[in-house]
Amino acid sequence: KISIHPDIRGASYSLDLVNTDANMEDIMHGIKTNGSGRICLYGPSGTGKSEYVHWLAKTLDRPLLQKKGSDLISKWAGQTEKNLASAFEEADADDAVLLLDEIDSFLQDRRYSNHSWEVTQINELLLQMESFNGLLVATTNLVDTMDKASLRRFDAKVKFDYLTGIQRVIAFKNLCEEME
Repeated sequence: KISIHPDIRGASYSLDLVNTDANMEDIMHGIKTNGSGRICLYGPSGTGKSEYVHWLAKTLDRPLLQKKGSDLISKWAGQTEKNLASAFEEADADDAVLLLDEIDSFLQDRRYSNHSWEVTQINELLLQMESFNGLLVATTNLVDTMDKASLRRFDAKVKFDYLTGIQRVIAFKNLCEEME
């Protein structure tokens, strides 16, 4: 298992070094005001989607419950649905920010499903999303392959893109300063 210590994740994150189609500070303030929401962050790998969620949880002073496919998907019939339900229950009980990394693993377009269990898993996740009163943030690199009905369940969809040229220069200067 590969992981970065939770105290390090998001520690030096800077909103100045993300290239998004929305103001991420405004989104954070909206969440702080409402206390809940369902947000989908999408875009290429390495653009800061997951790190934003770590920063967000720290900023909101809430625990982060991060789940990925290997935590939730099971080979046993019905177990994936139970794992999904448990993740939402745990996040609710702990008032945690629930991060579902690579949500496209669960929300593939149902029109292309070959098995009934694939549809059942999608339906379970959609039901959990609708009834969840906490903060759910999902990340994906493959938003175009996701079920269209599932995308409508998100309050906000934010595109993350590669850093601009100016942002790259700032990031390089910051790194040089950190390394003295």
